[in-house]
Order: sequence, then structure tokens, then C-alpha cells
Amino acid sequence: MAGLTSHFNNQSPRLDPNDGGTPPPIRADNAVAVWAECLEMIRGSVTPRAFKTWFEPAKPLRLEDSKLTIQVPSQFFYEWIEEHFYAVVRKTLVHVLGDRAQLIYHTVGDEPAEPARDRVVTLPARTTEHTSDAPQHRQGPVFSPLSSPTFQAARQEQPQPIPAYLNARFTFENFITGESNQLAYAAAKAIADAHPAGTRFNPLVIYGGVGLGKTHLAQAIGQAILRKRPSASVVYTSSERFTYEFVNAIQHNKSQEFTNYYRSVDVLIVDDIQFFADKEKTQDNFFHTFNALYQAGKQIILTSDVPPKHLRGVDDRLVSRFQWGLTTDIQPPDLETRIAILQKMSSDEGYQLPGDVIDYIARNVTTSVRELEGCLISLLAECSLRNLSLTLDLTREVINGIASVPDPVIGIEQIQQTVCKQLDIPHSLLVGKTRKQEIVYARQIAMTLIRELTSSPLKTIGNHFGGRDHTTVMHAISTIETLKGRDENTRRIIAAIRRELNAPER
Repeated sequence: MAGLTSHFNNQSPRLDPNDGGTPPPIRADNAVAVWAECLEMIRGSVTPRAFKTWFEPAKPLRLEDSKLTIQVPSQFFYEWIEEHFYAVVRKTLVHVLGDRAQLIYHTVGDEPAEPARDRVVTLPARTTEHTSDAPQHRQGPVFSPLSSPTFQAARQEQPQPIPAYLNARFTFENFITGESNQLAYAAAKAIADAHPAGTRFNPLVIYGGVGLGKTHLAQAIGQAILRKRPSASVVYTSSERFTYEFVNAIQHNKSQEFTNYYRSVDVLIVDDIQFFADKEKTQDNFFHTFNALYQAGKQIILTSDVPPKHLRGVDDRLVSRFQWGLTTDIQPPDLETRIAILQKMSSDEGYQLPGDVIDYIARNVTTSVRELEGCLISLLAECSLRNLSLTLDLTREVINGIASVPDPVIGIEQIQQTVCKQLDIPHSLLVGKTRKQEIVYARQIAMTLIRELTSSPLKTIGNHFGGRDHTTVMHAISTIETLKGRDENTRRIIAAIRRELNAPER
């Protein structure tokens, strides 16, 4: 796969498919001049360090109509720019090239990029990740189901395989496990190992915050299944992409083809199901697709930023089906896991980082795996571009310039003591075995706040309350979350404890 199309050319379809917005201005500029103009605008919208790290390495390759192709050093560069600078890049490209502007990424090491017109379809496009050693049926250009092999096969004697659209980096081998993700990893491995016999984990729903590895783990299942059964049909999509494709199928009178496509797969992976919210017709279509796949014994894998029961704007019947299988979370990695992740990432990049550098990054970048990766790439880029040695002082300079400033550390015992003070109970009872209602209530509040305000995994929290099991902690959190929704007194108590701890309100 040579080109990756930026997400910003996939805006919500207009009711009139022939109405493409304001035509781009007629230009005689070449790609170099256009990209230089874009860079001048981008320079004023991002920090100097971000500009130097993420935009200066990009090189313009060609300009065709309103499609600008640039070369970036790696797939990760593309993903980082899309996630963190989407709005800036989109605004700039539209300003320079008009409403129909499209940005196409070409990564170093790809074959020479094909003409942009071969990489872009009229309907909403799906990007295909670079998979240099993947089977042929897992590669392909930008995708729309209306031009997919499945649809075309209806007019041919020999059916063609379905592209999977998986990122080659997202494998089990590249996934670092720790207490924060062990259950999710074990469930994902069980599904991959059991396919096609199946497990009781259908659907598998993995939920958690941004950048913690949900997509990585979900796609790793697909990668493993395809290695074991190359003939299997595995499809990865996002809820937003599913919606775009569904709307376009309606507009082009291809609803049945769209339906047949998604119901023909063996494994369906759908990212970020929370974005199905308030899309009633899309939800209805996905409901019937889900039923058809489930009844046929096909595997469904979903990711979300919240548990299914907390989804807002999603039909109850869909939420009910999301809960049929296994729901498991991924939490922010603990210190040991962050260190292991950094060691693996730096090794993959061909670097041996000093121990003090790894320790500093791991202790100061705590929110997500993605931020860890971004900080490491920025640090290595800084060393390369400025020809500097990798020292702790340079690490402090780079990390403090791009990472979120950590909040003051709040410890488990500090939270326990504050809860005891607020509710006037002895600390020994809070961590003891008593089952008195008022003590259980205080204990549940303490467990919930520790989960919210620290990066401690469930097992560690349980250990600080007399060696209780992680399921007890999960039950406590669920109970308090429910109470917060209906009990003003619980909300008041938690707010008072947070003020005492100088912890911000959620």
C-alpha cells in the first residue's frame, strides 16, 4: 500500500452527492510551493517543537488537482498528525486548495506512490495500513464498500477476498501486558486461538480511555486469525466510517450491497462504538447486522471509551446485545508496564535508552501508551535533527515541552485517610473485615476515588483494603457510580473529599 488518505477528506456526505462545495481555485503551483505555503500557516498554529518534530520532516511529492501527496517518515507520523493536528491541517489545506482539498500520505519505504486518483474514491474513503508482509487480500487502496471486491464479485464468476484493513504494527507480539490490561489481553488471545470454533466471549467489548491499546488489541485478534486461517474474512472499521458508508450506500441505492458486505464476514471489528450515539438509522442497520453475524456464529469485537451500560444515545436493544459476551477494560499502565513499553519501543527503533532516561519518561508520562510513544518519537527526532546526545537533561527539556504537566501525586493512603476524616471512621475499620453498612459505604467511596485519582490497578487497590479481590473493587466502583447518579448526599461527600485532596472535579 503506497498512499494513506487523510481523514479530513471524509466529511459527512451532503444530501446532493453532486454538490461538492466550492470548487478549488485554479493554481499553477507545484507541490513544493503549495506545501511551503501550508507550512507557513501551520507554523503559526503549533508550537515550534511540534512544528520541527512533526511537520519539517514531511516532504511534498506531487500535486494533482486538489490532492496533495506528502511523504512522512513512518506510519506513526501519519497517525500522530491525524490525531493531534487534524483541525490545523484541515483548515490549512482548505484555505490553500479549496473545499475539495485532500491530503495523501506516503510513508518512507513504500513503493513509489500511485497517482492520487487511484488512491481516492468518490464515496467516503477508508485508509489501508501498510502491511508489507501481509497476504495480498489484506492490502489495497483507499476503501469504500461500494467499490469493494465483495460487491464486484456479484458480477464475476470467481469471488474475491475481502480486505481486512488492519495495521501491521498491531499484533499480540507488540502488545505489552501488565496488571492494567491482563484480562483484556487474555480474552483477546482466547478468541484468536479458538477461532473458528468460537468462545463465549462474543461479542468482546474492550473499553478504556484514549491511547491505552484498545484498537491495538482488537486488531491483534484479526491479525492472529488471518495468520492461522488466511482464507478468513476479517474486517476492521470504526463506527464513524460505518455510518459514512451506510449514508452513501443509501444515496447511491446500494443499501442491500452494503448490508451483504458486512454480513458476509467471519470477524467484524468495530472501533469506538460510542460514536453510534443518536444515529438512529445507522444503529438500526448495525442492530440487524449484529444479529445476523451473532446467529451465524461469527465473531464480533467492539471497542468503546465507556462500558456498554454507560453509552448515551444508543438504543437499549443494542446496548443489551453488546453485553451478551464479555466486557473488559484497559486502564492506564502502571510504572513497571510503562518502563517495559518504552524499552520495547526504543528497541524497535534501534536505540538502547539509558535507564535514567526511561525512568524519567515513565514517571512523567502516565496518561496513555500513545503519549508515551509520541514523547519517545519526539525525543529521538530531537536527537537526530539536532545531532545531540541522548541525555537526561535533553529528555527533561523535550518531555516537559510536550507532555501534560502531571498533577500533584495523590497516594492511596492519603485518599483513605481523607475519606476516614470526612466520614469520621477509623482507618483500621476502613481496611478491615467489618461489613457494617456505614463502613462498606466509606470503603466503596475510597476505592472509587483511588481508581479515579491514581493509576493503581484493581488488584493493587484491593490489596490496600485487607487483600480484597479485584472483583470487590469493581463492584464498589459500580455501586458508587450508580449512587452518584441518584443520591445528592453521595455527590456532596465525594465533592468534599476531592476538595480536601485538591483534586479537580470530573
